[in-house]
Amino acid sequence: MASGGTTISSGGGVVDRYAAALYAHAEDVNQLDQVVLEMTNLGKLIDESADFRRLLASPLIDINQGRAAAFAVMDSYAFSKPVRDFVGVIANNRRLRILRSIVNAFAELVAQKRGVVVARVASAHPLSDLQRQQLRARLIEAGYGNVNILEQVEPDLLGGLVVRIGARLYDTSLKSRLQRLQYAMKGAA
Repeated sequence: MASGGTTISSGGGVVDRYAAALYAHAEDVNQLDQVVLEMTNLGKLIDESADFRRLLASPLIDINQGRAAAFAVMDSYAFSKPVRDFVGVIANNRRLRILRSIVNAFAELVAQKRGVVVARVASAHPLSDLQRQQLRARLIEAGYGNVNILEQVEPDLLGGLVVRIGARLYDTSLKSRLQRLQYAMKGAA
């Protein structure tokens, strides 16, 4: 799931390679827990800042400007050197547009290594703490005891949630409900 209307996949390929490289580096420098926390915060920052998402998605910003702007944002939130350097590499390789996907892939890799089930949740608006707690409770009821919730904001959903756990997809979004209604109306006509 990526914000800005992109798909709900972990990306694969280059995204997974970047995530694995960051994981290996964080482990090598004995800062894995710190990097995991900061990558989670980076994901939240991307989701909550429309300006930052526009910066990451813009093909018009050159490498130096993009890197400098990303560093300015990261410096204002006191990200550590490993995460800051990683985002610099992403910027230098013209991959800022997939940074959110890399954050997701990194979180999934960490969860896999730690034996945690990953639930990717897309919503039209950021989840409140209460909604997050209710979702976690429902997932526990459904048998997913040790679950990590990865959140994505996708305004095109209009409302509701799309939850993906492995191959299972639970779609309660308003967008899909309207599509089902539209198909039903076409069938009745």
